[in-house]
Amino acid sequence: MSDLWIGVLCLAASLLLIQTGMHIGVTLMLLSFVGVWAMKGLLVAGKLLASSVATSIASDAYAVIPLFVLMGLFVSSTNMGRDTFDVAALLLRRIRGGLGMATVAANAVFAACTGTTIASASVFTKVATPEMVRHGYTRRFSVGVVAGSSVLGMLIPPSILMIIFGVIANVSIADLFTAGILPGILLTIAYCVTILGLATFRQAMVADDPRALSGDYTGPLDGAPLWLLGLKLMPIVILVGTVLGGIYGGFFTPTEAGGAGAMVAFLIALVRRELTLKVFWKVALETGRVTAAICFLLMAAALYAQMLTLSGLPYTVGQWLQSANLSLLVVLIGYLIVVIALGFFLDSVSIMLIVLPFVIPVFDAFGVNLIWLGLITVIAIEIGLLTPPLGIAVYVVKANLEDPSISVWDIFMGTLPLTLTMGAVLVICVLFPWLALVLVGQSWSWW
Repeated sequence: MSDLWIGVLCLAASLLLIQTGMHIGVTLMLLSFVGVWAMKGLLVAGKLLASSVATSIASDAYAVIPLFVLMGLFVSSTNMGRDTFDVAALLLRRIRGGLGMATVAANAVFAACTGTTIASASVFTKVATPEMVRHGYTRRFSVGVVAGSSVLGMLIPPSILMIIFGVIANVSIADLFTAGILPGILLTIAYCVTILGLATFRQAMVADDPRALSGDYTGPLDGAPLWLLGLKLMPIVILVGTVLGGIYGGFFTPTEAGGAGAMVAFLIALVRRELTLKVFWKVALETGRVTAAICFLLMAAALYAQMLTLSGLPYTVGQWLQSANLSLLVVLIGYLIVVIALGFFLDSVSIMLIVLPFVIPVFDAFGVNLIWLGLITVIAIEIGLLTPPLGIAVYVVKANLEDPSISVWDIFMGTLPLTLTMGAVLVICVLFPWLALVLVGQSWSWW
């Protein structure tokens, strides 16, 4: 059997084994080792495995992973998410669908502190959903908005998914963070416009009683003075300003910003008296668990990329695409369709680890800007987080719901308008690469 066919079989086997429930890291490392063994022999396979484990994450730059994870967990252990929602709900209460927009806005701000979808979905399922239902919004719409807006955590920096892309593609993580700002704002605004449109023209989808859409919000901050609202937002403003302001102001590298953010989040939790020894120990253990899992995945991805390179599969596919005279647009559309389709069955990290080592050499041959590619890849993967049958964001919301009458299908249907909105934003970002590159100081276009 040729090396090329060994690479193809390993690629197909990885998709099959992951669907059987095998851990993605174990799958990639096992198949890569066996594939290299079949191509070059046991000795080479053993040396590549040892090299992958010893050198793939042997850099100070990888310290950014546990630091941002630690920061996000400190934030999740406090009530900063609830405070942000309460303030946003009060400020937007006069707008039709204001509570839905408040959930989106609060999720966007919260995303700038956690960088993960799971944290956002867990917090706002418990915070926003009961308030929306209490004020007359339909259960399906309420959970749909929470699940749909939770994926902002993957796009708005800092984002764990962008860090993983930066590591695999060997591009600047700081540039990826910067590239996510304008598209993140665009997606947030697009969500709010969608909610406003539904509340105006499809009221039955939003609220059981149309009067609920124009009623006043009554919450814990009702009638509160402006200084109290500012005080509620101050912790999250300080944290976001420290991390993003430090990176974009040139004061911190991404790794240093992660350390500064973790320290500030720790101090905020202490000042708010929400960090007990039990919570601190839980945060420390979870940080170690998540970091170990991500690092193991990155080691597996390094070996997987080496196996694909030895097989010649990426080079062969690139040559075939060039000889077939396919335009970059056609290749790009096919790539995005595959990524979205994989989201039906795989989680976001698995998609990146399987697809990127294969496609990056192909896009390199077309001269594609990898910062822009990373951004549209993250958006496409986010769409998969909201689509059945897997839809991990949907299942996180379901796991944190206190109302058993809301089914998983209700959540999927509730997210549908926001999923379509995200698809429209993806098209805009594909057509106009400057949205991702203007703040980075780069210019590139496939037109």
